[in-house]
Amino acid sequence: MSERSDGVTASVGVPPVIDLNADLGEGFGRWQLTDDEALLSVVTSANVACGFHAGDPATMRRVCELAAERGVVIGAQVSYRDLAGFGRRAMDVPPDELAAEITYQIGALEVFARAAGARVGYVKPHGALYNRCVHDEEQARAVVDGIRAVGGGLPVLGLPGSRLHEAAARSQLPVIDEAFADRAYTPEGTLVPRREPGAVIHDPDEVVKRALGMARDQAVTARDGRRVSVTARSLCLHGDTPGAADLARRVRSELTAAGVHVRSFV
Repeated sequence: MSERSDGVTASVGVPPVIDLNADLGEGFGRWQLTDDEALLSVVTSANVACGFHAGDPATMRRVCELAAERGVVIGAQVSYRDLAGFGRRAMDVPPDELAAEITYQIGALEVFARAAGARVGYVKPHGALYNRCVHDEEQARAVVDGIRAVGGGLPVLGLPGSRLHEAAARSQLPVIDEAFADRAYTPEGTLVPRREPGAVIHDPDEVVKRALGMARDQAVTARDGRRVSVTARSLCLHGDTPGAADLARRVRSELTAAGVHVRSFV
């Protein structure tokens, strides 16, 4: 027997299980970035923008309805309040203010999820907030405080070993380890910042290869050529890259062909 990263004991030889998540609802008004309908036919979990980095009420409602129809789990993708910068700019937000904004975003999405006959099933930070919570204990605690205020013990999706997961575990919130097939990794197992060359991998063949390696072998090649352990239960497929839906279909098809069970962690 072996212990998986999500705390579930798995038998050696049992086929691996992976969730596929994508950032959806990343539009505003007449502007749309993600092909939500196409991606919702592939992924098992949907990280829905809650209005702070992208998304508006009509978009949130539409994505929740589509996700509920297709049995895709709805997750709240919370962010710093940064529409102009798509939530990717570093910001210093007081912890009590950040906690309140996290609660606000989850609550807004929950209304639309319930109207669609579903519920918010987990929370994932976006962009600069996601990266900040890898190392910043204060901001990570604020995010967890915001999640706890909602109640229900929502799982937290994030990078393994992050301050966010440590804070969530201390607060007895479930933690779900996540990996990125289209992002470069450092030898320490963290993501290469987007501002650095080669941070995003655009070659579809390489993305598929890395997805298979993460799901089956729990490892990925870092930018310096070293093999890095990746114990992920969920694999992120970015929805804002060109051809995202076609790439997502190919990743899922290749995973299934390799004997990997694709299903949500919720």
